[in-house]
Amino acid sequence: MAQPALRRELNFTHATAIVIANMIGTGIFGTTGFLAGDLGRPSLVVGIWVVGAVVATAGCLCYSEMGVNLPESGGEYVFLREAWGPLWGFLSGWISFFAGFSAPIAANALLLSEYLSHFVPSLATSHEVSGGIRGWFHPGPGQWLAVGIVCVLAVVNVFGLKLAAELQNLLTGIKIGVLLLFLALAFAIGHGSLSHFSQNAVRTSTSSLPAQFAVSLVWVMFGYSGWNAATYVSGEIKAPERTIPASLVTGTLSVAALYVLLNVAYVYALPLESMKGVEAIGEASAGALFGMRGGNFFSAIMSVGLLSCVSAMVIAGPRVYFAMAADGCFFSSAARIHPRWGSPIWAVIFQFLASAVMILTGTFKSLVIYIGFALVFFAAMAVAGLVRLRRRAGWKRLAAVNFGYPLAPAVFIVASAWMLSYTASLQPKETGLGLLTIVLGAGLYFWRFRHA
Repeated sequence: MAQPALRRELNFTHATAIVIANMIGTGIFGTTGFLAGDLGRPSLVVGIWVVGAVVATAGCLCYSEMGVNLPESGGEYVFLREAWGPLWGFLSGWISFFAGFSAPIAANALLLSEYLSHFVPSLATSHEVSGGIRGWFHPGPGQWLAVGIVCVLAVVNVFGLKLAAELQNLLTGIKIGVLLLFLALAFAIGHGSLSHFSQNAVRTSTSSLPAQFAVSLVWVMFGYSGWNAATYVSGEIKAPERTIPASLVTGTLSVAALYVLLNVAYVYALPLESMKGVEAIGEASAGALFGMRGGNFFSAIMSVGLLSCVSAMVIAGPRVYFAMAADGCFFSSAARIHPRWGSPIWAVIFQFLASAVMILTGTFKSLVIYIGFALVFFAAMAVAGLVRLRRRAGWKRLAAVNFGYPLAPAVFIVASAWMLSYTASLQPKETGLGLLTIVLGAGLYFWRFRHA
């Protein structure tokens, strides 16, 4: 009996919703408070999101061209496999399993519980949990709620991509609608002040501003991560040559504009000194702008936004492991498609289990640096691979990438190298963990999958 194949069921709306939902999550809802302390100037806190938008757009254009020429589900795994060989393809998929999806799912779910703690204080994941095993296992109510949320979304995905995509469209629509309402009301009736834009904060970072800006850009690029999400489900997109570039560009530019405006609203709501170290920055800003009732409303709806982000990554991630397993570069069960529901059922289950472990053992801040370093590294490798892939006979070149070529890949690669070098020097623990994950992946490849 032939193995069932992934079905091409996603249109432009579905693919764009997956991009937007993957992008809008912990990055914008949870990192600006840390940027406030690290950078200390309102212009830099807002400006760094503009810089991130330029870098993300450059990467988006490069991925669009690769997605048109290599319309298979798998994202970077497929791109690096074709550009640099099976080892680098495997390593990108290996990192995607941990830092690309499982860890971001965990970070988003943890922040979702943190937002819900506004209504039920015991759900605050930032609280110390008594009874932890040697300080690394944190089985608190907020953590268990986060695990439950991921479990429910995994079950929805097991029942098929169409059901998951329709849920994704609904959650994304709610998220975008509420954020636009938040922005409109913030400047129309919110109790903010333009004077906040001229009020600096005492920096919490001892590093020079250029060095810290580079490291903080990793946080911002984590916020923009997901601009490549449609490439992970390329094998299930209708008319991929048209749909992939359109969904990537539309999603990335829409979110970039929204991010810059949201950060302007955050600064309008609160002076930087009051933002420093605040994890649930959306909740704090809503409370400052609209009072307790308005803050409660927007905190609840922002939780839906985080739920949308978790849902989008639960959809995208298993398609990478499916592509790897189909090539013999991951556990073979991950390539199994459920005959009735058409979903990569074991890939979904593997991702849920990894995310659950990270929820119960990690913290939001450490996860973000670990995720950011690994994702920037492999995205830069993929974009560098475009230069090589363009030499192939019959390669279809997008006009947007041709314009000023190699400007788009150069912007992305240079910015990535700048971020990675400073992150390695200023955040050695998280960088070391990212490098260790890569080394372990290489060892596993040569031991188990090299001759697959």
